[in-house]
Amino acid sequence: MIKAVYPGSFDPVTFGHLDIITRAAKVVDELIIGVLVNQKKTPLFTMEERLQLLQEVTKDFPNVTVKAFEGLTVEFAKQNHARLIIRGLRAVTDFEYEMQLAQINHSVDNEIDTMFFTTSLEYAFLSSTLVKEFAYYGSDTDRYVPKVVSRALKAKYPEAGNTQQ
Repeated sequence: MIKAVYPGSFDPVTFGHLDIITRAAKVVDELIIGVLVNQKKTPLFTMEERLQLLQEVTKDFPNVTVKAFEGLTVEFAKQNHARLIIRGLRAVTDFEYEMQLAQINHSVDNEIDTMFFTTSLEYAFLSSTLVKEFAYYGSDTDRYVPKVVSRALKAKYPEAGNTQQ
């Protein structure tokens, strides 16, 4: 049985994330989405909100679960008996950083490997940061995130588009 973790802050989950989740869920027996408490970032959505949004958008994937974690991804993988860490690559610029992460994680536990998925071309430009910026200025985000996430963004920015220059 192949068990994998797909870590990230998912603030918020986008169609790019779902692209990776969909494809990874087809090649592993169990996929655990690890929602990271990232000390370097101040999230828009609380941990509970991010967990709920991810659970909602992955409810049709029988082999996908969603969990919160803090600390090192490799330790989260070990705690969950996962042998793979799933990572998405949008562009060449992601590769060097992701390769370093994969190598250091493998040095911590050589039983854990990293599998990279290149994001489908239609989502290569997409990031949670850009989606939040679009939402902040009142732009429609339905092309970038599931409807439940789009509604949550609108709730976070009720005055979106009414900012003064």
